[in-house]
Amino acid sequence: MALRPSAVTAAAACVATVVLMALLPLPASGSDEGAAVGVNWGTMMSHPINPSAVVRMLLLNGVNRVKMFDADPWTASAFANTGIQLMLAVPNDQLASLAGDPRYARLWVNQNVTGYLQAGIDVRYVAVGNEPFLKSYNGSLINVTFPALKSMQRALDEAGLGEKIKAVLPLNADVYNSPENKPVPSAGHFRKDINALMVDIVNFLHKHDAPFVVNIYPFLSLYQNPNFPLNFSFFDGGSKLVYDEGMVYTNVFDANFDTLVWSLRKSGVPDLKIIVGEVGWPTDGDKNANVRYAQKFYDGFLKKMGRNVGTPLRPGSMEVYLFALIDENQKSVLPGRFERHWGLVAYDGKPKFSMDLSGHGQDNLVGVEEVPYLPAQWCVFNKDEKDKYKDLPASVDYACSNADCTPLGYGSSCNGLSHDGNISYAFNIYFQTMDQDVRACSFGGLAKITMINASQGGCLFPVQILSASEKVVPLRFVHVSLLVLLVFVSILP
Repeated sequence: MALRPSAVTAAAACVATVVLMALLPLPASGSDEGAAVGVNWGTMMSHPINPSAVVRMLLLNGVNRVKMFDADPWTASAFANTGIQLMLAVPNDQLASLAGDPRYARLWVNQNVTGYLQAGIDVRYVAVGNEPFLKSYNGSLINVTFPALKSMQRALDEAGLGEKIKAVLPLNADVYNSPENKPVPSAGHFRKDINALMVDIVNFLHKHDAPFVVNIYPFLSLYQNPNFPLNFSFFDGGSKLVYDEGMVYTNVFDANFDTLVWSLRKSGVPDLKIIVGEVGWPTDGDKNANVRYAQKFYDGFLKKMGRNVGTPLRPGSMEVYLFALIDENQKSVLPGRFERHWGLVAYDGKPKFSMDLSGHGQDNLVGVEEVPYLPAQWCVFNKDEKDKYKDLPASVDYACSNADCTPLGYGSSCNGLSHDGNISYAFNIYFQTMDQDVRACSFGGLAKITMINASQGGCLFPVQILSASEKVVPLRFVHVSLLVLLVFVSILP
């Protein structure tokens, strides 16, 4: 997931009670099918779990759809002959190459789609970038994204795969909005600065029978607006209802989704299929990012998916991908400290809370099995070295600039630690990130190693897992650099 300055439209951020003329709901695509709930699997962590173990966990939980953020062969190879459907991705930094040279797209498809299909990997979508129209990118990807999308779909078609595998464009929900004076779904339209481009894109998707992929985050409604009604983020009522064109909205997810439906309608493609590419709730890094709220959100959301009720304008089944599978301790925290805590399971593959992916209250989430840990030892503040206290601020800053100290922030799980506890946490998380190298627990004598669990109250001082190795990638999945291939092709007669 890229930086998300706003995933919530004004329509969803307000609880106006305006009753307007009735409008019949638009038909949902595939409304007679069951809900399709998949997961996003990001890999921006210092200590990845072996992909084969993660895939076994997915199978045990009945997950049959996974969305990736690249086409990494080490990860993708674990899906061979499992029946799990994949959405692979071309990262944003490759969009210019994809747009500028059709050979790049053909080589990418040959390497990451055709090759994977031959190995028994079920590829269904290729995501071209991720949220490239975020305002934080300052328009740097505006001119290359649509050409890249067309180039990828053309390459899939030329390979004879275009009927089965579609090129899609995952976008943040900030590509559409409603005016402040009428914050309801029916007033929604694509953002003014990209409206013409979005109309071209959605019509292209419609022509090729490809879905619109959108990332919707009710948590961000709460995070970005202190006056946002808490209960409107969830699915169990208790908030003031929103009435719009005969439709009744009880939660921000439905209001946001239907704002997109209206935007598509106004762009001439009212029946375009929609996939929710990312939806979830973080468990740390903010006062509202906690296990209690995350469990409340997922419980309501998954029950909604299990009932196949859809939204007021699109009743029926939906295809959604929960964000995310595992915490990622190396993600950027520019959007907020919570960015590293979206996982359904923690860094070691253990579920953070009980949940049922089916939505029918049958089973609890099964974690990743047999994950190996480093030795049970911690690095803590050595209070005896008082003459070196002057070096403490620099030492703590160094530790937190090279490891994940986000749980120490305001409203986070370790926010209540004492002064000494904060120092110990910073030292320990750095020590664990550095694979417990004894030199990483020195800080000029200010730190020491202990065999006594340093966790305090609700604050976990983690022991890191043993990082999985990539050296066992099967030969048929080893990638050759696309740039090298392009150079080679360019010198052919």
